[in-house]
Amino acid sequence: MATTPLHTTEVQAALADLDGWRFEDDKIRKTFQFGNFKEAMCFIIRLGFEAEKAGHHPELFNVYSTVEVALTTHDAGNRVSHKDVSMAKVINAFAWV
Repeated sequence: MATTPLHTTEVQAALADLDGWRFEDDKIRKTFQFGNFKEAMCFIIRLGFEAEKAGHHPELFNVYSTVEVALTTHDAGNRVSHKDVSMAKVINAFAWV
């Protein structure tokens, strides 16, 4: 069963409660800057556990102490859905930067 994508206005409204997240290319994204590579890797590992628990897996890009997270829902035609907003809230809750 497909997940319903959010309209742009719904995504923008959700971003008001998601500090640091932005909407571009049908994804919500946030860049996290850590003190070093080890901290960035610890964040990615923690994110992996949370994503597996939620059954929703983000796109990750890492260079040294920077981690870019992008969320989109494949079942919603690779557009943003409530799943992405929920996962962003989970990430913000445990991110220590």
